[in-house]
Amino acid sequence: MEKFVKYHGNPVLGSKELGTCFDVYVTHENGRYRMDFSWRAKKALAVTFSDDGINWEYPQITLERDPKSGWEDNINRNCVIRSDGIYKMWYTGQARGHSFIGYAVSEDGLHFTRPFNEPIIISEYPHEGPSVMNPCVIYDNGIYKMWYAAGETYEPNVLCYAQSTDGINWTKSRINPVFTADKENIYEQDRIGGCQVIKTDDMGYVMFYIGYENIDKAHICMARSDNGISCWEKSSLNPIVEPEKGSWDADACYKPSFLWNEEKNQWMLWYNGRCGHDEFIGFVTKNGRNLF
Repeated sequence: MEKFVKYHGNPVLGSKELGTCFDVYVTHENGRYRMDFSWRAKKALAVTFSDDGINWEYPQITLERDPKSGWEDNINRNCVIRSDGIYKMWYTGQARGHSFIGYAVSEDGLHFTRPFNEPIIISEYPHEGPSVMNPCVIYDNGIYKMWYAAGETYEPNVLCYAQSTDGINWTKSRINPVFTADKENIYEQDRIGGCQVIKTDDMGYVMFYIGYENIDKAHICMARSDNGISCWEKSSLNPIVEPEKGSWDADACYKPSFLWNEEKNQWMLWYNGRCGHDEFIGFVTKNGRNLF
């Protein structure tokens, strides 16, 4: 089985001028790629567009923090989908050592507003620790399905699941956390973190996620499940993206976002790599449909 291969021109987004760009969420709409991401220098969420997934336009801010809210000293780690004719965003707000999940909407996909002053999901249970973050949402047969990370604020520990009929009022799974680290695998022996999940016809629900060897060293891994909640099967290819010594992603490979390109018979994956304090966005591909 072919492996994932890093693009030779990485990173594809981020520079000393732009500053740290991280935790991307990529979609494909009207023949173009849309990348929503966290822009640390601006303490804001931003979007950029590309015709090929490699060459990206200069970003524009979609939502700024609201430090008066009490829960948004910083905002980051969002996802955006188009549903019911509008763009819907779920994002992470952080303050006082906690993280929360907020909600915003937009008609044009560029300028987002908050319908509510408070978060829509907060930490409530012991396994969630002080923080819930990194929402990934899909709309499936009238149901919004969310996978989110929870645990410590600096880096989360587990993945949880919730669902909703309106994208605002959520019911958390009673068997949360639905995905935890495998301590027997060195690449995720410490914890697991932010993920993206898609539903496929041939492999069920496919998840790409962060596996932490330790708090500072991370890899990208993948798993599948028939129902997206239980009985996750981890890929024999794990870890699929690893830090590369002496490179821009020498310390860690974080938060993947991925798409299937039918025309090229290719998986496309974006992630944020870290070397020291700098984090930029890289691009990876894998030829052939099979992942497991």
